[in-house]
Amino acid sequence: MIPTRIFLTRGVGFHRDKLTSFEYALRDAGIAKFNLVSVSSILPPGCEIITRDKGLDFLSPGEIVYVVMSRNESNERYRLISASVGLAIPEDKTTHGYLTEFHTAGMPELQSRDYVEDQAAELMASTLGISFNADKAWSKDKEIFKIGKRVVRTRSICQSVVCKKGWNSVVAVAVFVP
Repeated sequence: MIPTRIFLTRGVGFHRDKLTSFEYALRDAGIAKFNLVSVSSILPPGCEIITRDKGLDFLSPGEIVYVVMSRNESNERYRLISASVGLAIPEDKTTHGYLTEFHTAGMPELQSRDYVEDQAAELMASTLGISFNADKAWSKDKEIFKIGKRVVRTRSICQSVVCKKGWNSVVAVAVFVP
C-alpha cells in the first residue's frame, strides 16, 4: 500500500490520568476513533497534502490508519511542552520526501517548527547521500531548501502547551490516507 494523500493534525489533552490525557489529545486532533499505526518517515512520491477535514472524510471508525506521530506529555505544572512533525517536500513529484517528528520541553512553538523542518530537510538529504547545511541550503527569499540540484519545500505542524494541573499531552500527527 502506497498512500496517495496525507493530512496534518494536532491536539492537546488534560486529565489526572496520563493515558486519558493522551486519549483526549487524540480526540482533539480528530483521530481517536482510528487504530493508529506508527510508521517511519518517507513521504511517497506525489503524495497530495490535503486538509484535515477532507482527510477525515476518507476514513472510517475502527480503520487501521498509518501515521507519523510526535507526542509529548508532562505532569510538571507550568512546563512548556511541544510535539512537532516536519515534512520535506520535493518540487519533483516523482521523488520521495521525508517526515520527521520532534518533541521537546521549554522550546516555543515557532522555534520547534523551524527545528523540525530543518531536521526533515537534513534527513532527506542524508537519504540521498547529499551533504547538507541548513543555513547554507536555505533560500530565505524563496523559502526553499536546495539539496544538491533538488528544490525542497518544508512545512510542519506543532502543538504546544504550558502544563496545568494533572497530566498534559500534546500530539502532532501526519496521517496517511489511501
